Amino acid sequence: MLLIDTKDNVGYLVHRDGVFTNFPVATGQKRVVRYIGRTYDARTPERSWIAQTPVEIKGDRVTFGKDGRFLRLSYKDERTPYGIHPHRYNDRMLAQDERFESMGCIIVSDAMMATIEQTFTLNGNRLEVVTSYGLEGLQNSLALSH
Repeated sequence: MLLIDTKDNVGYLVHRDGVFTNFPVATGQKRVVRYIGRTYDARTPERSWIAQTPVEIKGDRVTFGKDGRFLRLSYKDERTPYGIHPHRYNDRMLAQDERFESMGCIIVSDAMMATIEQTFTLNGNRLEVVTSYGLEGLQNSLALSH
């Protein structure tokens, strides 16, 4: 399972046995944006998601990093525009204290993206993802994902 704390912008890749690793992430900007023909609040939504479609390769190598890798998130069995991906400037983004930089997606380092993809593959092309503003309410979010 991948847990994303959108308050502190920390990700946790958690194994069923309780072993985990944590890493910095960048999540959605705390404002309304105009992006790809849409106007919306760019905060990353608090939800229980499922990644269940193969990694997509996007042509935009700024937004999606040098390899264009994008793991799409689904909510209630519907594909969403949200996902997990690196960014060309993820080194700068992830080094900051405040990491609210994306248009709503979860930005990770290239190395972490490779680890997430490997986990996704080992789990039969499925990964549970929970986004929560702080860890306090996480227990309720976890209950929703099962």
